[in-house]
Amino acid sequence: MKLTFLIIICVFITMPLMAQQMHTLRGSVIDTASNIKMVNVSVSMMSAKDSILKDFGRTNANGEFQLSKLKPGRHILMMTYPGYADYIEYIQIDSTKKEKDIGQVKLILKANLLAEVLVKAKAVAVKVKGDTTEFNAGSFEIQPNSRVEDLLKQFPGIQVDKDGKITAQGETVKKVLVDGEEFFGDDPTLVTKNIRADMVDKVQLYDKKSDQATFTGIDDGEKTKTLNIKLKEDKKSGYFGKLEAGGGTDDFYRGQSMINIFKGKRKFSAYGLGGNDGTVSLGWEDAGKYSSGVQVSDGGGIYISGERSDYNGQGIPVSRNGGLHYDAKWNDDKQSINTNYKISHLDVDGNSSTVTQNNLPTGTINSNATSDYNNMTFRQKLDATYEVKLDTSSTIRVIVDGGVSDVDRNESYFSTGGRGDGTLLNTSRRTNTNEGTEQQFFASALYTKKLKKKGRTFSLLASQDLRKNETTGYLNSTNEFFGQNGEREGTQVIDQLKKNDSRNSSFRTNVTYTEPLNTSLSLIFNYGLNLRNSAADRRSYNMSSSGEYDRLDSAFSNNFEVDETYHEGGASFNYKKDKATFNAGTKASTVDFSQKDLYSGQVYSRNFINWNPQASYQYRFSQQNLSVSVIREIPHNPLLIRYSLYG
Repeated sequence: MKLTFLIIICVFITMPLMAQQMHTLRGSVIDTASNIKMVNVSVSMMSAKDSILKDFGRTNANGEFQLSKLKPGRHILMMTYPGYADYIEYIQIDSTKKEKDIGQVKLILKANLLAEVLVKAKAVAVKVKGDTTEFNAGSFEIQPNSRVEDLLKQFPGIQVDKDGKITAQGETVKKVLVDGEEFFGDDPTLVTKNIRADMVDKVQLYDKKSDQATFTGIDDGEKTKTLNIKLKEDKKSGYFGKLEAGGGTDDFYRGQSMINIFKGKRKFSAYGLGGNDGTVSLGWEDAGKYSSGVQVSDGGGIYISGERSDYNGQGIPVSRNGGLHYDAKWNDDKQSINTNYKISHLDVDGNSSTVTQNNLPTGTINSNATSDYNNMTFRQKLDATYEVKLDTSSTIRVIVDGGVSDVDRNESYFSTGGRGDGTLLNTSRRTNTNEGTEQQFFASALYTKKLKKKGRTFSLLASQDLRKNETTGYLNSTNEFFGQNGEREGTQVIDQLKKNDSRNSSFRTNVTYTEPLNTSLSLIFNYGLNLRNSAADRRSYNMSSSGEYDRLDSAFSNNFEVDETYHEGGASFNYKKDKATFNAGTKASTVDFSQKDLYSGQVYSRNFINWNPQASYQYRFSQQNLSVSVIREIPHNPLLIRYSLYG
């Protein structure tokens, strides 16, 4: 007992002493030549012993900075700013002084240096290389068995929310690559939640340009915020995995597993996930490409929604997911393949109850509504990308992507409405059942060729997209209306079978040619042919006296076919010099549109021309993404000015 009391006393005595060990470093930064206060300079403080980052900040509007999480000892102070030489100094934090002021620090423009100065030290925590910010994983403290997600949370300027969504420099990170290659498609969480942090050498953050911009070198404005996880050399061969399982009260459980086998330039991965705690997947970012949201409106019509409708946080989900990934390079990296397979099954049971009161000039209406539902979604998806370099100047890339979705939805709904005096106003009882299947297939081939003159390129793209959807549903609804004395004034009954069959086909080609006029100015020509065909057959049937749903309800039925042919051509100028980029050009397209009503036989035909002149200007003040963009597209879009600043 005495020993326990002494331990408690020691803990309470040492806690304030530990809190007093944090020290502050102050200072300011100016430009050597002009003595101008420098704003947003990156200031890092690392341990001189092991180069682990201890604190990080930036200078404010007055060029001042303050680091307040420092312990006594020898540290490395590093300041960086685009266009200026890095400033590195060893700083001793004295345990007897709470604060240390180093005064003014003067940064020197790289252009003013007569010779390159190399300061040898241990790995720097953060480096800026052009438009790429590189984080050295070894400079950040991580716990054993930490995941990449835990490592990212320590990086300045990067946030990771509870669902694994990554935000960097104010933008959502949509791609996470592993050694420059996609890993399970566009699904960042499969990397961040499953690869161990101690396997990571460096993490690169940058805006990934479109394939066309990367090939031609001409910025088309399409960029995707991307993280590239670079593994340590000794971690690129071997195998690793994880297995997690958990349970709780009320029969809640969750389990997940993953295995990775890396061997040089070949990677194989597999994962599985199951549970009923609300974790419905590791992140199915591709689902929107072929999701099948089948719903029935209050008016009785079935419609298909392109939004994700798997799980909105309501009900008890039982989820099972799995996936396979394989990528490889061979033949001196002239050939590569990246393929993914995913399967998902989600079953959601739930109920809801709603009580509302509407206070109207004519009186008060009180409503009570209850619903019970069961929704099942089953999906499979397979995609593959094959790329071959025919020679040093030409490449072919083929992409194939397909998926199948099955849905089964059942809902029962009951509500009552009453007046403020307690008399019954109306009742409503409705049941919906829906079954649907959607199939999707996409294929594309891109040929690119760099010609002899630098900047002169040619590319040809052809793609085909096919979608087919079939749904069947039943709507049974009974609405009753009551008078002031409780007598039934009317009844509305709907008992219908709903069938919806739709298909969509789109074939697209595009030819692009770029011609450099000088080192800063280029001319881009393009032409494309698009062929689109779609059909939608929506039928509603009422029950006949025989008990069969064979009476077509023309008010809720239609059957249309649509054919569209687009010819689009255009030319534009691209001017890029230093930090400024200017684009100006125009596109013109001819459209042949034909719609046929198969019920009436009536045909609607339209032929028209679209003209879209457009211009954009962008100026990047620094490599820390301070930029102003002015975009003008006529006649559809008004003037739009974008301003963004990221620390």
